[in-house]
Amino acid sequence: MDFLGTIKLVFRTLLARKGRSFLTILGIVIGVGGVIIIISLGAGAQSLILGQVTKLGSNLLSVAPGKSNEKGPPSQVFGITVTTLANSDADSLRSKTQVPHASAVCAMVRGSITATWQNKNVDTNFTGTESSYSDVVSFTMQEGQFFNQQEEKGNANVAVLGSTTADELFGGTGVSPIGQVIKVKSSLQTQAGGIPLRVIGVIAPRGSSFFQDNDDQVFIPLTIGQEQLLGIHYLQAINIKVDSSGNIQQTIDDVTRVLNQNHRIQRAVDADFTVYNIADAISVLSTITNALRLFLTAMAAISLIVGGIGILNIMLATVAERTREIGLRKAVGATNSAIARQFLLEAGALTFLGGIIGIIIGVIISYLITLLMHYLGYDWAFVVSITSVLLAVGVSILTGVIFGLYPALKASKLNPIDALRYE
Repeated sequence: MDFLGTIKLVFRTLLARKGRSFLTILGIVIGVGGVIIIISLGAGAQSLILGQVTKLGSNLLSVAPGKSNEKGPPSQVFGITVTTLANSDADSLRSKTQVPHASAVCAMVRGSITATWQNKNVDTNFTGTESSYSDVVSFTMQEGQFFNQQEEKGNANVAVLGSTTADELFGGTGVSPIGQVIKVKSSLQTQAGGIPLRVIGVIAPRGSSFFQDNDDQVFIPLTIGQEQLLGIHYLQAINIKVDSSGNIQQTIDDVTRVLNQNHRIQRAVDADFTVYNIADAISVLSTITNALRLFLTAMAAISLIVGGIGILNIMLATVAERTREIGLRKAVGATNSAIARQFLLEAGALTFLGGIIGIIIGVIISYLITLLMHYLGYDWAFVVSITSVLLAVGVSILTGVIFGLYPALKASKLNPIDALRYE
């Protein structure tokens, strides 16, 4: 029998055993689909993480209160607020003589508030910051403008809204937020009725960064956030924009030196602050993502092995079931290689079909996950690389060859006389 005839025989045999063929293919489908989905999710997660630098601004340093431990963020005792950063620290870091490569510095505090306009109440977040925030963090204005230094220093009752907060307060009303007066109130605030703030700008949608919704925000001058909403006189963070990526390490050293002088710290182990390089944090997260992706891919590969064992079992059962047929074919002249080729092609066809179906299902699920992440506000890239597709197909076919080889050889070596006598 020629090769084409063998192919036709293979497909007739598989179609005659639809249920068994389906269950055999299913294991391969799960394994291949899992590989495609996991590689796609890993690439999407990396795109999300790396996209945070663009949203926050490149060459960004952040100073947090509290001493960092060796493996993570500043170590704090539960229930105790660290208050080691002061407004004067931010002023010192603005000095070009002390930190020459800091192109912009902004101090920040954050908290939760209820914003009210007419009869609408919205629970949202606020960021108390300085006019230099617009120089440190990359964003564009949808309407109006960010507050300037004069408004900041004069404690002007002004606010800039994130796009989500603006939509929740003014969406569907036909009223522009610009010029409207909202009232904001925090749980720590004692003033009745809230603080009136005039809206002077709306920031264009930015999505989330580091799993924080940048659009669900109200931006207000720092002093209002500190004194009137939180009742504090310390800072929760200081962000610094470095003029060039080549000067980041020098700037970290300068910031550390200045804050050590301000806080009268003699030894590094006594530091009561932490300087973060955002780019380094992204690099660490990317490394973790890669390691997790490799681990999950290995788990998905186990599904392919399980599917391969299923093929081995099915093909061995098929050899036993078709022993008389094999004996009859050999008796009329079929060679050992022809018998082996038939069974090997059956195993290869099962894994090939499983691989194709798995790729289609994997791509569809990956795309649906991307749509879901976009709906949730994350910049999640849909990535299905040719490499992952070729890898999945190649591994699936290889699985069929490896696990189909032994049953094929066993079938080819059957003695035709014993096979014809088999019951």
